[in-house]
Amino acid sequence: MKPDGFDMGKAIFLAAVCSQTYMQFSQNGAFIVPTDYSPVGSFTAESLGGGRELFGFILESERDAIVAFRGTSTTEDWITDAMVAQVDYKWVKQGGLVHRGFARVYGSAREQILAALNRMQGDKPLTITGHSLGGALAVLCAPDVSANSRFRLPCVYTYGAPRAGDPAYAKTFGSRAGASFRVQNVYDAVPHLPPFIMKLPRRGKVYYYSHVRREAPLDFQNGSVSANHVISSYFNDLAGKDPAYAKRMCARNPGFCPA
Repeated sequence: MKPDGFDMGKAIFLAAVCSQTYMQFSQNGAFIVPTDYSPVGSFTAESLGGGRELFGFILESERDAIVAFRGTSTTEDWITDAMVAQVDYKWVKQGGLVHRGFARVYGSAREQILAALNRMQGDKPLTITGHSLGGALAVLCAPDVSANSRFRLPCVYTYGAPRAGDPAYAKTFGSRAGASFRVQNVYDAVPHLPPFIMKLPRRGKVYYYSHVRREAPLDFQNGSVSANHVISSYFNDLAGKDPAYAKRMCARNPGFCPA
């Protein structure tokens, strides 16, 4: 069931955009830019290993702009995913609590992102997107961009994203983001993490996690934990809901769509 305002064509297109963030990472910065868009810039973030990695890019067309975040690709990223303690969301006053590992990654990239956005015209719509860990980073990015850049109330589409913060943060996100859709396969394990209530062993500390609104559920079972989560599976399931549009888009942009 699609929530009100959900754009299937846009969801298919942005899933392909997300797939290119992985291409960017694996190909040392090279990726396919969709027709009618130009790259504004790429950004890096600091992994727990101490080095910096490519974590996404910003695109612009005459109609709109896109910030796209990559998901988990390295051992350090998985360690970051496991850092379930929470810290204050410091980029908006009284913003609530967010996942410490996700905040660390986003915080190390935000100056690059905001600088690029503030060089652009702020009168066109902005969409922020990401898959997996990248979806959580997109959720952390939106209120910051809304409060601290020329772009107000950015649209957000995420795919297979984990929970990023507590109920207070989910409320902050809701007040600072525009149309927001959390595309989530019911058989994907990642969106169920961290759990709603997370108690750290031996410390007795309890953290609460909440998803942001709105869920756009999918229902596909591809036989393994990985296959139920990868961006190509999300893209293929969405593409099957509007195959004519997906075929035209892929034909217009050779190499852009995931296999």
